[in-house]
Amino acid sequence: MQFDDVIMGRRSIRGYKPDPVPKALIEEILALAMRAPSSMNTQPWNFYVLSGEPLDRIRAGNTERNLAGIPHSREFRIGQPFEGKHRDRQVGVAKQLFSAMGIAREDKEGRQDWVLRGFRQFDAPVCVIVTYDRNLADSDDTPFDCGAVTTALVNAAWSRGLGAVINSQGIMQSPVVREHAGIADDQVIMKAVALGWPDDSFPANAVVSERKSVDEATVFLGFDD
Repeated sequence: MQFDDVIMGRRSIRGYKPDPVPKALIEEILALAMRAPSSMNTQPWNFYVLSGEPLDRIRAGNTERNLAGIPHSREFRIGQPFEGKHRDRQVGVAKQLFSAMGIAREDKEGRQDWVLRGFRQFDAPVCVIVTYDRNLADSDDTPFDCGAVTTALVNAAWSRGLGAVINSQGIMQSPVVREHAGIADDQVIMKAVALGWPDDSFPANAVVSERKSVDEATVFLGFDD
């Protein structure tokens, strides 16, 4: 693919074929992603790549704890609930997804099942857990750099025909993830990325979230019109 085709064509994939993803292909994608820039070349990121039985144990543990009402335990700040235009964008993409999936507002069972899909890493055959070195946790550069490598990861996956979605729900129950992924104590769990071959028959995969314009996001100074 050309670079523009990857950037403009990529979308979040929430439904996957069960087909396995070759380890060598994941290694290729990670090698591309790790060309991402980082503050003073610190490269704070690490990856725990799960499939098969270890991933199934995380799915089961996440689901069980969520249904039991155990509070979430993400290892980095969530922040306050969104308000204003940010809340509007959150609600907007939710409406797109629920409409595509035929989940009505009053369909509590359908909505709960959708939430649980996130805790199950959207039933993808692969989950990449992105972590960062704990001794860099006090620097805001560190999560910024992890965001850069994660963006590069999902774009590299798309360029190779794979789909992905960056997923916070998959690491909400961090003790489950840490136990079954064998994550070292010197790592902070940052994000999960579901990864696999897109299922084109899954309605939500056709959803393209809206983007604000360059004019809305940008201030230019010192340029001649």
